[in-house]
Amino acid sequence: MANVQGIRVYREIGATPPPVASEEHAPIVIVGAGPVGLAMALDLGRRGQPVVLVTRFDFIAHASKAICFSKRSLDILDRLGVGDAALDKGVMWNVGKVFWGDNPEPVYQFDMLPVKGQKRPGFINIQQYYIEEYLYEALVKLPNVDIRWGHTLQAMTPLNDGVALRIETADGDYDLHAEWLLACDGSRSTVRDLLGLDFEGRVFEDNFLIADIRMKREMESERRFWFDPPFNPGKSALMHRQPDDVWRLDFQLGWDIDRKAAIQPENVEPYVRAMLGDDVEFEREWYSVYTFQCRRMARFVHGRTIFVGDSAHLVSPFGARGCNGGFADVDNLGWKLDLVLRGAAGEDLIESYNDEAIETADENILNSTRSTDFLTPKSTASRALRDAVLELAADHPFARPFVNSGRLSTAVSYARSTLSTPDRDDWEGGIAPGQPVTDAPLDGGWLLEALGGDFALLANDWAGPVPDGVRTIAVDGVAAARLGLPEGAACLVRPDQYIAARWKTPRAEDVDMALTRAKGGAACLH
Repeated sequence: MANVQGIRVYREIGATPPPVASEEHAPIVIVGAGPVGLAMALDLGRRGQPVVLVTRFDFIAHASKAICFSKRSLDILDRLGVGDAALDKGVMWNVGKVFWGDNPEPVYQFDMLPVKGQKRPGFINIQQYYIEEYLYEALVKLPNVDIRWGHTLQAMTPLNDGVALRIETADGDYDLHAEWLLACDGSRSTVRDLLGLDFEGRVFEDNFLIADIRMKREMESERRFWFDPPFNPGKSALMHRQPDDVWRLDFQLGWDIDRKAAIQPENVEPYVRAMLGDDVEFEREWYSVYTFQCRRMARFVHGRTIFVGDSAHLVSPFGARGCNGGFADVDNLGWKLDLVLRGAAGEDLIESYNDEAIETADENILNSTRSTDFLTPKSTASRALRDAVLELAADHPFARPFVNSGRLSTAVSYARSTLSTPDRDDWEGGIAPGQPVTDAPLDGGWLLEALGGDFALLANDWAGPVPDGVRTIAVDGVAAARLGLPEGAACLVRPDQYIAARWKTPRAEDVDMALTRAKGGAACLH
């Protein structure tokens, strides 16, 4: 594979010529063509919005980044039309096992899909560049999306009605006025730097080695994690299977190391052979070292500039909350910006993205921080507590939830959302406002497929009138049971498949008011 600027190339695309006009106007400009930027463009493009996406690279990189994609992300990719491609290529898994010391039996194992009978598994493993390719292939079919490869953001000026951008290309520069600028340009965000903004949070004093290797090996498709294994004593290790006979091995190294020396083959291979055996045959795919970070911006919305994904927040890789958290941002923002641009909602609706995306980021950071503290105890007392939990977990179920090898990404509930209508009825169970819909079989298909990406009213034997733009979908059986809807009940679902309101005995005016509130209207102010 070719290398460009020291980066391996997975797929060459080539630079896009600059526009003929030296000045342009666009309703939406997205900066960054990683998985989050591409998914953001696809979400808005499928809603009919004209989008310009600029990226400084003119290729899809062959790098070892995200590999674990959660059930919620798979549901989002389904809505974007690329879920089947991801599932066809990816390695599906639901079970994770945790080992301690030299015990060959796990002290604890967990299931990432405890509620069975859903379309998608708990997780798949697949290299990030495949996801990017699937998103790109879907985007090139949309005439309203203009991807500009090899176009670099050079300068920007926030304005009352948007953002003035200066774009640099090898064949000349041009000016671009964006009504809305979406920063999807990653942890080293140019947009964030140009605005003089920064992260807040913690950087943990530890380093971890990623060794992606290619080898033939028969093993269950499951997550395997070790505390204090004999092949990395006093530290931790992780193993994941990927497509194409690629395996991800992750080794805790400690804080005071030579990072450049740590990724040299002669220093990586002893770790690999200690884990897998001296006679293992493998090829190097990718070696790198990373440091845990749990940080975010104070705000994600700055006027007409909106930060999405790693440009807004960072978490440690354990728990797979990085790219999955970015897809959650895309899912939250796309329908809101679409309504604003169509004049169906006021700009105040964008503030709810700031609030809900921060709520998601904070939960991910909290879980990631707790995982890191459990993985890397910094005192004798904290290590003794961790080891006691591991010892108890082997025989005592009550201790197993305390074993933290990286709480894995699941959909976050918006407990404080101003878009949700509080329950007026007494409910036992079910899915409350601010929580995502759980998939279920429905009429030979699936509930989430039926929802699509619009407002919908899920009704169990209720047929009252609904406002324009809301579809009524009849549910019964398993779907009604999972929603917790008794006969005659209904719930309003947002375009991102979160519950906005529910009623045991709905009235047409209830649905209308809840819809107004879910669009950020006057009702959410009371």
